[in-house]
Amino acid sequence: MINKISALAILFLFVTGIQAQQIDRSTQPEAGPAPKINLSKPETFTLKNGLKVMVVENHKLPRVTMSLSMDNPPHTEGDKSGASVIMGGLLGEGTKDIPKDKFNEEIDYLGAYVNFNSKGASANTLSKYFPRVMELMAKGALNPNFTQEELEKEKERSLENLKVSEKDVAQNARRISRALAYGTDHPYGEFITKETVSNLALQDIKDYYSTYFVPQNAYLVVVGDVKTKEVKKLAKKYFNDWNKKELSKQQMPEVNNVAETQVNFIDFPNAVQSEIQVTNTFKLKKADEDYFPAIIANKILGGGGEARLFLNLREDKGYTYGAYSSTGDDKYVARFIASASVRNAVTDSAVVAFLDELHRIRNEKVSAEELKNAKAKYTGDFVLALEQPSTIAQYALNIETDNLPEDFYETYLKKINAVTAEDIQRVAQKYFKVDNARIVVVGKGSEVLENLEKLTYNGKKIPVKYFDKNANPVDKPEYKKELAPGLTAQKVFEDYMKAIGGKEAVKNIESIHMTASAQLQGQQLDLDTKATTSGKSSSIVSMAGNVMQKQIFDGENGYVEGRGQKMPMNEEQLKTVKAESHPFPELIAETAELTGIEKVNDEEAYVVQMNENVTTYYSVDRGLKLRTVQTVKQGPQTMTIPIDYSEYKEVNGVKFPHAISQSMGAMTLNFEVSNYEINDGVSDSDFE
Repeated sequence: MINKISALAILFLFVTGIQAQQIDRSTQPEAGPAPKINLSKPETFTLKNGLKVMVVENHKLPRVTMSLSMDNPPHTEGDKSGASVIMGGLLGEGTKDIPKDKFNEEIDYLGAYVNFNSKGASANTLSKYFPRVMELMAKGALNPNFTQEELEKEKERSLENLKVSEKDVAQNARRISRALAYGTDHPYGEFITKETVSNLALQDIKDYYSTYFVPQNAYLVVVGDVKTKEVKKLAKKYFNDWNKKELSKQQMPEVNNVAETQVNFIDFPNAVQSEIQVTNTFKLKKADEDYFPAIIANKILGGGGEARLFLNLREDKGYTYGAYSSTGDDKYVARFIASASVRNAVTDSAVVAFLDELHRIRNEKVSAEELKNAKAKYTGDFVLALEQPSTIAQYALNIETDNLPEDFYETYLKKINAVTAEDIQRVAQKYFKVDNARIVVVGKGSEVLENLEKLTYNGKKIPVKYFDKNANPVDKPEYKKELAPGLTAQKVFEDYMKAIGGKEAVKNIESIHMTASAQLQGQQLDLDTKATTSGKSSSIVSMAGNVMQKQIFDGENGYVEGRGQKMPMNEEQLKTVKAESHPFPELIAETAELTGIEKVNDEEAYVVQMNENVTTYYSVDRGLKLRTVQTVKQGPQTMTIPIDYSEYKEVNGVKFPHAISQSMGAMTLNFEVSNYEINDGVSDSDFE
């Protein structure tokens, strides 16, 4: 066997060597024809209640993927907004004949994946367990056991998520942008609030389920190692009794763009970055002839790290860690969005950069190189996606629900390759409505609004309109609040010391060792920090026992270590870490300056500039430290990192925060402190 493998290797090298000699590498080869895509046609049948079943047999692997989905027209939920989300969360929590724990245990035992939502369910299983998993999915979806106990748990989870998201500027920007673009009375613009969730009773959930969880607009797609005959038998057995019920018709309001481009500003005093979304609505479906030019145009404009927005706002100007765009398609109404999170200081400049790129793609033809690269990226992504059974299921479903021709995906690459530079410019002018766009900016008005109000483009002033967190029009916010005469940063520090236990108690502390943890994408992230009054500090972040990042400062020099690389701190980093390495930086901040009063999470706070890179906020009423904001520079990039402190509890006579929230761009880590060691657990070797 070894000889045969060696011979094949030699033959391969010999053949490729000959080919290399025959290729003229000075000339770029012509692109070949688009590969022909052969998608298996689903076998289709419809049950008496209207449920349409599609089966794609694929016997390459002993696995089966299923999806149950409803293509109901969008609808609003009014003062019960959230009923659909809560109902979807309650599905799969057991059935009327199988308790919750037993239901979940059996799915785990079978090694299957079953998920439920307000519009259906999905499952993935080994083919030998397919009949039972389909039965469990059907029972979970069609025979749910809605109980008051589970409802209260789901409402509590939802309210907790809303509470967390209140501070998340990026999430709020997305929610408010949708509401402004579509209107809060439109299904796509309506959002969930604490009030609407609190309004929900068990009967509301049952009513929503019986009204909208119906079979006549539903599809069951099964892909994998199955026989159509068997699927038909099982579908009839488990889904035939699903009762058909006519849906009430709801007239959706008309969606219109603004008459002229305008800034829609929403004040978030706690924002350390501005969230910008340039957006407009339009009508575009997958079946439209403009669909393929539109998605290629978006790929060139903002579809990734090689696109124009990214190259301009990040690579060229260093305003952000990423700038992107998306072009939707929808049977009812779609939306274009170009977005980025940018530093407060460059908010107005970033808006101009967005407008520059939108005008450019509308008024100039894209280059042949850009067009070729965009097509190649789409081709690669499309072919790669075909390896997933879930993709085949989704494509089969799209053909049905979007009224697409049967060969839509078989000719997909051919249509991509047919797009021209002229097509790109035409659809950009049609769908990227730069003259009728909302420039939604969610940010800290006290720092960004003055320059936004001065914005002009092509000689025309861009008007600014103001909205609150619920997308309601409001008056221009007021920011400046007078400080009491004679109030200084040192007086704020004194009040802080009194609030946490007194200066004498604080002075008895020589070192602090803190351990905390947070959740990151389902994994526990552990944080271990140490600091001494001699100005030494260490911070170690780990996951599953593996150190992800380490920052060490010995009082004079320091380094950051991560991913196998160790980098010494630069002069600016040393300045920042030196000011923050003391357990209580307030005791050594002799040059700190009190600059004003601002709100932090709806609480008024004194703003103290510790140094050029660190700002700290203290509650006006309680004296406690609420937030620290650090400005970090790495190469051409500048990042602002806020750290919020709450849930102060006494340890050895001094109050320390036991909840610490750190935001980095669109990501927020919420750490829960498990332990503080005072004057213990710290040695000089920790800072080597």
